[in-house]
Amino acid sequence: MNGINMEHSSDLVYEGKHIGEHSYDQRSKKYREIELEGGKIDFFDPKGKVIHETKKSNAFEKAHIAQVKYYQYLLDKNGVQNATGIIEYPKQKKVLKLPALTENDFEEIQVWTERVEHIGQSQEMPPKKNKPSKCRNCSYFDFCWVEETE
Repeated sequence: MNGINMEHSSDLVYEGKHIGEHSYDQRSKKYREIELEGGKIDFFDPKGKVIHETKKSNAFEKAHIAQVKYYQYLLDKNGVQNATGIIEYPKQKKVLKLPALTENDFEEIQVWTERVEHIGQSQEMPPKKNKPSKCRNCSYFDFCWVEETE
């Protein structure tokens, strides 16, 4: 929302990108990276309209699904309807396939975007949620948890 991007300096993001590029060697030659306002899709198959997202995590998470759904939403807003998604977990050798978005998905994502916009326009930051296992693996960890001095 404010143009703050910590991912370029994150070892965790680099590790995930490395796993994504090297677990599926042909992907970077076969598919395209697409940058849209609001997100960047690393691997998109324009012929099949399939988003490919690779996760280094050992766990399936709602956030992974939400990320791909948001990418589907962005594509739809840019004229690419009925895109599907594939989330791959190479460490587990598992794949999760996501169908095209439903009307309920569109409504849910609209609520997400409205919440984000509300937070971004607010003068006050929401309180931090202490979720050590999640926070430590986030590229924004230092940004959120740095101690302020006066």
